[in-house]
Amino acid sequence: MDNYLVSARKYRPATFRSVVGQKSLTTTLKNAISANKLAHAYLFCGPRGVGKTTCARIFAKTINCLDPTSEGEACNRCESCVAMNEQRSFNIHELDAASNNSVDDIRSLIEQVRIPPQIGKYKVYIIDEVHMLSTAAFNAFLKTLEEPPHHAIFILATTEKHKVLPTILSRCQIYDFSRISLSDTVDHLRHVAEQENVQAEDEALNVIAQKADGGMRDALSIFDQVVSFTGGNITYKAVIENLNVLDYEYYFRLTENILSQDVVESWLTLNEVLSKGFDGQSFLTGLASHFRDLLLCKDQRTAQLFEVGSSIRDRYIQLAQLCETSFLYKAIEWVNDCDMKYRLSRNKRLLMDLLFVYLCQAVSPKESGDEKKIIKPITDNIADPNPVVVSEPKVSNQAYSSPRVAPSPAPQQQNNRAYADKGQADAPKTQTNKKSVSLGGIGISLSSLGQSKEEKTEEKELITGDERQPVTQQQLEVEWASCMKELDEEEVLLFQTMNQCVPVLLSASEFEVVVNNPGQKDRLEEKATGILSALRLKMKNFAIRMQVRVSENNEKKLAFTSDEKFRLMVEQNPELLRLKEKFNLDLD
Repeated sequence: MDNYLVSARKYRPATFRSVVGQKSLTTTLKNAISANKLAHAYLFCGPRGVGKTTCARIFAKTINCLDPTSEGEACNRCESCVAMNEQRSFNIHELDAASNNSVDDIRSLIEQVRIPPQIGKYKVYIIDEVHMLSTAAFNAFLKTLEEPPHHAIFILATTEKHKVLPTILSRCQIYDFSRISLSDTVDHLRHVAEQENVQAEDEALNVIAQKADGGMRDALSIFDQVVSFTGGNITYKAVIENLNVLDYEYYFRLTENILSQDVVESWLTLNEVLSKGFDGQSFLTGLASHFRDLLLCKDQRTAQLFEVGSSIRDRYIQLAQLCETSFLYKAIEWVNDCDMKYRLSRNKRLLMDLLFVYLCQAVSPKESGDEKKIIKPITDNIADPNPVVVSEPKVSNQAYSSPRVAPSPAPQQQNNRAYADKGQADAPKTQTNKKSVSLGGIGISLSSLGQSKEEKTEEKELITGDERQPVTQQQLEVEWASCMKELDEEEVLLFQTMNQCVPVLLSASEFEVVVNNPGQKDRLEEKATGILSALRLKMKNFAIRMQVRVSENNEKKLAFTSDEKFRLMVEQNPELLRLKEKFNLDLD
């Protein structure tokens, strides 16, 4: 039984012409060889599996060839080329810097550099993964790298150029190897399949190339794996099954469900995908790429950027024509946002379910082919057969037994309902009503501080009545505090003003509130109608009035420190001072 060689080794390029996807670099190297303008040090950097070490070996073989071709290629027939191909040449030395990264290893290499070649002109030293060398090894290598013997050429290869010391970079010619394109990878895989007498579908080779992500060695390794799985007949279904790749068909089905605004079918398709063992975050990444590909296929010019097989590209182009560009913008943004939140979410499945709800609702009528489904508020569909009109309340004892008096609808709301009934398109915009808190459970509310002047003029007038219950200072303070607690959470400034300014009863029908500044005065006067109406109902005195004025000459003393607070307390109760002195108490 012959020894089996994997495709990555069996079909390794032996000439510059057979290198895939690096034409500009190979042309540069061939021209340098033809012109005999060789540098003493090269740095090949780029992703894995793109041909760095392969090009280094071809370069070493070509410069030592005894009979090079006119195109600057090695002849592969002379003694030097044969020795190189059979891996027994003494003119090429490979060092793995990942396992030989010490100063002693570099010193041993420097000792070998002094020995000239026996056959050919140059000795080539290939140091792979050079970024793994220690700092001390780099420093020991600097002098030799800068001024090596005339027969020595160094080729450094690395996947992480940023980890190489700048002093090393400055001494080398740097060649950046790029990822191999999808089309080049597919063409090479097709060539290998023909050589191995393997039947392969183009869509299957496309999936292999995408999985390899620009690395030819990875592509050939996956190719060998799939050949073993299929027995020599590579199909699209077999490849996605063996590599556990999500089929394009799922993305097409999801898009069709979204365009038809079918949330249930979208959830069922999502459940089918997750039940096959696919990771949710990987699915979201693929879905974002799917919408991006649809956006590319909206235009024939950008459709060429979508590197897939022709049949899949044609289907993407057809589906893209059914999608509005604005919808694709939203879809990409929302899926990408969901992808970023997925890792931190505690309920990941709910996050994905909500995503499809939003996507289905984002489809315009043109995309869905029908009128867009909008969930309307329940109250808009209910006609009020007996509208309640509340007139100026006539207060009696019976009024206090009812828990709440229904307020009459505001004029603006009545106008909006009239416009809605007539079906006019120019109905005025309704302003969002902020949350209000009833005072005392009797239907009187303090409106938001942000009301406009027009809304102020439409407020209910001050409540009047016949009752005249006597009011005490203590009762006034208690009901004042009760009004504070029933304020809306957004009315922070009004709450602070009422908390700082305690009302003082002047007579049986009047009380005064002394504030600290004009701003507080304006704030209280703006809400005076609601506050006074609530107090009248709570204290059952409809003759009570409120005056607001700004304190003069520090009339209203504010206590901030412990001493100031204690002095104010002593003014109200002098016994506190005797208590403090008797027990020798200290203020905190």
